[in-house]
Amino acid sequence: MTALLLAEGANGAGGMSVVGMIVYVVVIMALMYFIAIRPQKKQQKEQQAMIASMEIGDSIMTTGGFYGVIIDITDDVVIVEFGSNKNCRIPMEKAAVAKVEKANA
Repeated sequence: MTALLLAEGANGAGGMSVVGMIVYVVVIMALMYFIAIRPQKKQQKEQQAMIASMEIGDSIMTTGGFYGVIIDITDDVVIVEFGSNKNCRIPMEKAAVAKVEKANA
């Protein structure tokens, strides 16, 4: 008799726990979206807009921390001149640019 009551109680409570578990998973997924995924996508859009707005003569900072001036731009490569030495020109990918400071016109 006791085993029968325990089995019925488990089935009744089990139905509610499945619904509760589904709601819990949905809430966790929504939190992950708003805390992790959404800000990352916003940052990626800002990075792409910054890269698209680069022009010759802009001062940049690379992801390695080097400062330079853009000499030439192609589809996915920029040629950057570092320091006052005119012979120090290095091609690098646009993705390696961390910050752009517009040239004063």
